Amino acid sequence: MSLHLLAVEPRDVAAASLGLVLDEPAPAPLAELRLTDGAGGEIVLGVLGASHVVTARSGGRRLTEQISCDAVAAGGEPLPRHRRADGYELTTAVELTTRAELDATADRLRARAAAGPGWILGAFPGSAGALTALTAQPLDGGGWTWDTWHLYPAGDTGEIVTTSSRWTP
Repeated sequence: MSLHLLAVEPRDVAAASLGLVLDEPAPAPLAELRLTDGAGGEIVLGVLGASHVVTARSGGRRLTEQISCDAVAAGGEPLPRHRRADGYELTTAVELTTRAELDATADRLRARAAAGPGWILGAFPGSAGALTALTAQPLDGGGWTWDTWHLYPAGDTGEIVTTSSRWTP
């Protein structure tokens, strides 16, 4: 696990501000984790102050996924519930929670990340529940699958945005 205590305020603080942009240059992350598949493929999981960026390489091809509050301005679209294109598939969900449920989810993510490799968590100041978590696994035959969690505390409530992506070049 790679836990990063970030000393910057997050730029995205609500699910409604998120968008998706594919195959644009990756912005510089605040923290990143690089994984390889043992067959020449690589994935870089990056935590942004504006959310996350993933760059995957396999079979001589590359895919970049940015889900952030900057994605629409970068030529993307508001965060869809489902998107499929050229070997890539994304599913997203937004859950409104109580603050206690959000904090319990943050604790579960930290425990899961501590128990296994392939995880990166970026914790933002101001709340133990303000975090972005990513994990990835290589696919047999090439490609990657990855999951993300974006936790947004807001007083006594919160939002949890989850994404699940799969890319087979």
